[in-house]
Amino acid sequence: MAEISTSIEILFMVTTLVTLWCFYQAHKSGRQLVGIFIWMAVVGVLGYLGFYRVQNAIPPRFVFLLLPGILFVIVHFFLTKNNIVGNGHNLKWLTLVHTIRVPVEIVLYYVFIAGFIPDLMTFEGYNYDILSGISAPIIYYAVFVKKWIGKKGLLLWNFICLGLLVNILTIAFLSAETPIQQLAFDQPNVGVAYFPFVWLPAVIVPIVLYSHLESIKILLEFRNNTAANNVQR
Repeated sequence: MAEISTSIEILFMVTTLVTLWCFYQAHKSGRQLVGIFIWMAVVGVLGYLGFYRVQNAIPPRFVFLLLPGILFVIVHFFLTKNNIVGNGHNLKWLTLVHTIRVPVEIVLYYVFIAGFIPDLMTFEGYNYDILSGISAPIIYYAVFVKKWIGKKGLLLWNFICLGLLVNILTIAFLSAETPIQQLAFDQPNVGVAYFPFVWLPAVIVPIVLYSHLESIKILLEFRNNTAANNVQR
């Protein structure tokens, strides 16, 4: 990807590492971190070798880039018992992690300029995910520092930002060069199949998704416990 400057690639790599650091701060699990680094290495090597750029493969190679991480998140979240540690420390870092969506959107914009993704996947198109990144530190300040917004407001914010994530994931998938491509035929989504941008769908997106789901579950459990205590009184 000679059309994309080294500075943009470095920015994306740093963004990926910051994402991992925030996720680790929320969980303090070295085992999780090691597992993610191993997955990053596998995806990175395959991306560097061009595995995900092979067209006309059955099933499409793009599927192996996006679905494994998302499926792991869903299976781990819904089938693993006691996978939530509902405390304020978790919620703080699970909120701050979404600030990385700002540099991600900046990177995507330059990847679009280079001709590797459609404008639909940028903030100039139908990707409003940058709003989640911009609002994340504001929400953090309002909820955890000034306490202007309560847990209900944080819950609503997580649902809205989760919807924005689903929106861009749908656009990205339907814009990729697969047999079910529906969008952006003039400039399809091929950029995320190149190293190091393979880490966006394979690593960053699953972490962002899991952070929303975990926050929502913590907040719903908090609300249910509060309601139960009120009833007992």
